[in-house]
Amino acid sequence: MAFACDGHIGWAWHETAGVADNAGMRGKHVLLGVTGGIAAYKSAELVRRLVERGAEVQVVMTAAAREFIGATTFQALSGRPVRDSLWDANAEAAMGHIELARWAELVLVAPASADFLARLVHGRADDLLATLCLATTAPIVVAPAMNQQMWANAATQANMSTLRQRAVQVLGPASGEQACGEVGPGRMLEPTEIADLVEPLLIGPGPFSGKRVLITAGPTRECLDPVRFVSNRSSGKMGYAVAQAFRAAGAEVVLVSGPVALAAPAGVRCVWVESAAQMYAAVQQELPATQLLVATAAVADYRPVEVAERKIKKKAETLSLELTRTTDILASVAALAQRPYIVGFAAETDAVEQHAREKLLRKNLDMICANEVGAAKAFDCEDNALLVLWRGGGRAELARAPKRELATALVALIATQYQARARSEPQPERRQDLG
Repeated sequence: MAFACDGHIGWAWHETAGVADNAGMRGKHVLLGVTGGIAAYKSAELVRRLVERGAEVQVVMTAAAREFIGATTFQALSGRPVRDSLWDANAEAAMGHIELARWAELVLVAPASADFLARLVHGRADDLLATLCLATTAPIVVAPAMNQQMWANAATQANMSTLRQRAVQVLGPASGEQACGEVGPGRMLEPTEIADLVEPLLIGPGPFSGKRVLITAGPTRECLDPVRFVSNRSSGKMGYAVAQAFRAAGAEVVLVSGPVALAAPAGVRCVWVESAAQMYAAVQQELPATQLLVATAAVADYRPVEVAERKIKKKAETLSLELTRTTDILASVAALAQRPYIVGFAAETDAVEQHAREKLLRKNLDMICANEVGAAKAFDCEDNALLVLWRGGGRAELARAPKRELATALVALIATQYQARARSEPQPERRQDLG
């Protein structure tokens, strides 16, 4: 992946055989726990995806996991002998379980069965994997996989609540058809998705380390009555990819999201909203201590003047709606005396560059990212292309690519421009000590 622009771009990323050149997982130690369940077959693919990104993976299996998949597969993929017992004489002669607990920079359990999650909640140390989870100081991430009734059971849900309170990151589960023939939540997330979500948890220092980035994403909904609303086709995928890319660049990320069907990016704090007014209020509340605002959300420009208390009945042949403007979130932030660096987005159907440049100046933004929409472009797609403009006449074109890759390139570009502005700003005079 490459991008062209006017001038030098720092911290640029490119893709080689699917692996980012300075990937956040390169050389990182991931301990992958595999528990008993049919989803264990997916864990082999997960090892591949983690190794692809440069991680060193040590697989630890439970006894039940070995009933579903053999250790030889994991050894071949990871390049390391699989560990599965507290009673391994060779490993435990040197207190191997403690050594592994200290080696791990991340403990990822995928699949995590209902039984294992219950044992984790109660602090059981009755096998190697459970003991490691007690002994490690590394972050613990679980990807649940089980029958949909087991997932819905009150005991399981209580266990999940306890784990979240203990800062255990929970990925999924997804919903769909299960091996037992039932349909519902309980499927383990796909290996690539899990790898995407855990990568930000292993990042080192990046260009935005120590910076707080506020991102808006998704559509807003403006109610007509209790069952209908006015909205748009934004999926939120670009905004979520940008949030993940900023997290990988070291930032503390807050994501204010409208209604979307996406999992929260790992390591990102999410604030869920529905209407433009709610998004405005959330942005205002999160602004203090924020250094950058990246507004990818497709916020409704208008809302109904009146919202019916009851469902509007189909009586007349036509229906007239009176709409009024919503508060302009970007303009309101840009007007502040002390404001963050602001990156806006513009979705246009024609004259893309002209409209984007006008918006950049009219709303007093620092940078704007424009894309052409309509006819299956940008919305409801897995890829996108961006024209990026910034003050002073800067211009860059980011070629069409999957949104995750595009977001990484965009964050690299933002980093260069943000750092350039910081260098150009006058620094406060140092007071000479005459004492």
